Amino acid sequence: MMALTPACEGTLRAFPADTMAMSAACPVVAFEGEYAAGFADPALSHDRSRLSLSLSGVMTVATDGANYVLPPHRAIWIPARERHRVACREGGRLLTLYIEPHLGWQPERCRVFAASPLVRALSEEVALFGMEYRSEGREGAIVRLLMEEIGRMSCLPTRIEIPRDVRLRRICEAIVADPADPRGVKEWAGIAGMGRRTFTRLFRKQTGAGFAAWRREVRLIEATSRLISGQSITCIAYDVGYESPSAFSSMFKRTLGMTPAEYRNHRLASPR
Repeated sequence: MMALTPACEGTLRAFPADTMAMSAACPVVAFEGEYAAGFADPALSHDRSRLSLSLSGVMTVATDGANYVLPPHRAIWIPARERHRVACREGGRLLTLYIEPHLGWQPERCRVFAASPLVRALSEEVALFGMEYRSEGREGAIVRLLMEEIGRMSCLPTRIEIPRDVRLRRICEAIVADPADPRGVKEWAGIAGMGRRTFTRLFRKQTGAGFAAWRREVRLIEATSRLISGQSITCIAYDVGYESPSAFSSMFKRTLGMTPAEYRNHRLASPR
């Protein structure tokens, strides 16, 4: 397997530019490496589609239109030429496959899904091919099966719509960075330089949700990623902006139909 070597600061080197120009004779290349806590990649895009599987740690991926959360045992598909930024909240390992965009059926939009044991095993096997992969024989059959399994995976609720309006975008990015921020619509509207009604109307138009519902979704996604990574329910409740663990648990069960503890046990026991 080809591995990227962490730099002195503990961050991961970018995908080598020369390999992005490889011929179709090597349609899949995989890299595994460790990201240090606080790692943040600049915005970039690739000529190949990207499949990244979080082996440990919690990653965030931001595109021009949405933010995605990637807890352990989750994978994200990023289509070719989609601009994106990767950040790591805590130290973790990431297995990334770069796939020629014309290889089999591929999702046209970013999607996050629970990586089944089969998807994980196939991805790890493909990583062993290095840059010697050919489309014929066993290797080709494994890659085709992996692509088929990716198409069968159901998306998870880890997408947060980001407005196009620059003023609203800055506010949304601030809330994603700190879901516990208690400021309400009136205060955020003032920061955006808008009246409350204008802010509310534009926010709903560009995100498809009211401000309160959108922020609740941000908090929920943040909470689910932390639950899967093993953090305590009490700490999560306060860190995402709830006044008590009971208030957090009530919202969680009302929204997802199960308690935070039940959700964690269910996801860890059934990654698919």
